[in-house]
Amino acid sequence: MTQKRETLLEELESAQGLEALQGAIEELREHFSVDHMVYHWVSSSGEQYGCGTYSPIWVQRYLDRNYIRVDPVIIGCYQRFHPVDWKRLDWSSKAAREFQKEAIDHGIGNQGFSIPIRGPNGQFALFSVSHHCDDDTWATFTDANRRDLILIAHEFNQKALELEPGRTPDQQRALSPREVDAMTLIAMGYSRAQVAETLSISEHTLRVYIESARFKLGALNTTHAVAQAMSRGLIVVSNG
Repeated sequence: MTQKRETLLEELESAQGLEALQGAIEELREHFSVDHMVYHWVSSSGEQYGCGTYSPIWVQRYLDRNYIRVDPVIIGCYQRFHPVDWKRLDWSSKAAREFQKEAIDHGIGNQGFSIPIRGPNGQFALFSVSHHCDDDTWATFTDANRRDLILIAHEFNQKALELEPGRTPDQQRALSPREVDAMTLIAMGYSRAQVAETLSISEHTLRVYIESARFKLGALNTTHAVAQAMSRGLIVVSNG
């Protein structure tokens, strides 16, 4: 890591307020010479907080349109524990393609790289960089800077936790055995009809279990609930 980057990390570690985080991310954006850099927190209660370099117009539109429910970056990273290039996410739906076009129109960039971060009690955050360039240029950038970006992402999250302790989600509520069964099967890729059949219950009853689990986990949707349950160790899905 260069001396300049070391200095920026030291400034981040000594930040005394959320405004300092905003200043740090702007300096890092300049240092890495990318269009945008963003830290985005989603608490288990659905509260959003972030700092970054997106235009205020785009941020407000994102919130007004509730794009968190269709954003492939958010949805995809809930299901991942490792950094991911945006090209590897699912942009196949009409809603996702329309969202992508609008984001690019607002200057977000045609390339992106996001680092999912798991904090205490199910806290989830994303650190993303985005840019306008061709695939080869972007691949060279991410290969060269991947390790530094991961380090910076976790430093940002640690500082956010220090500055905003009240945002740490409440202690988790236990899932019932039936809720665990339902969420485990969904995590394994079963459809709702298959889950209902496997558990010998109606799809209506299954929906009750899923909604109850989602509420207990403070999740935005079923995908988020599965990710929360897995990250907290409430369900275990074998890779075998």
